[in-house]
Amino acid sequence: MRVLLADDHVLFRDALRSLLEARGIEVVGEASDGQEAVERTWQVRPDVILMDITMPRMDGLEATRIIKARMPDVKVVILTVSDEDRVLFEAIKSGAQGYLLKNLRADEFFELLSGVERGEAPITRRLAGRILEEFARDRGGPARSGAQESLTDREWDVLRCVSQGASNREIAALLRISENTVKYHLKNILAKLHLRNRAEVVAYAARRGWLPPEPPGSEPS
Repeated sequence: MRVLLADDHVLFRDALRSLLEARGIEVVGEASDGQEAVERTWQVRPDVILMDITMPRMDGLEATRIIKARMPDVKVVILTVSDEDRVLFEAIKSGAQGYLLKNLRADEFFELLSGVERGEAPITRRLAGRILEEFARDRGGPARSGAQESLTDREWDVLRCVSQGASNREIAALLRISENTVKYHLKNILAKLHLRNRAEVVAYAARRGWLPPEPPGSEPS
């Protein structure tokens, strides 16, 4: 994993770089504000950006929107002190792959970050629950024509598991399928619903009331 650090605090960047490199993660660049993050991303093409929000010249949310528009394959993970719902929801809408708080324990941080390479969204279950609750309150938007009906039964199973914060490995164990099959179904879900990441899948489904209360069955199809 090649990582770019975007944070206006030099001491924090230095500490985070040391932690990442100690785990064998390559840090390919640093940026002290959002505008520099956009420029450095274009230059070094990282796999993942760890992006702060409050920075001078351009904040992390605006930088995320620009980066995702120009380089959609680059994954942006917000790393911030803010746990405000408004900021959390705006980050997901901006295209962020995940949202982590700076007060996480190191082991929890690396466990969540490691899921990025497997296509998982690095976000704690508590924050995922808040996304689900918020979008469940707002179901007034028009559904995409035919999107709901286009999902297969197995894709519905995967969708429900994702909504509960399950990792690809956990979904595979529950549904008795391989992790590669989980990734295949998730890719189809994203394509059919015109979404970009797991967090948007949860928000989209909850917003439209698509998630039934019962958990998915564990019997293979």
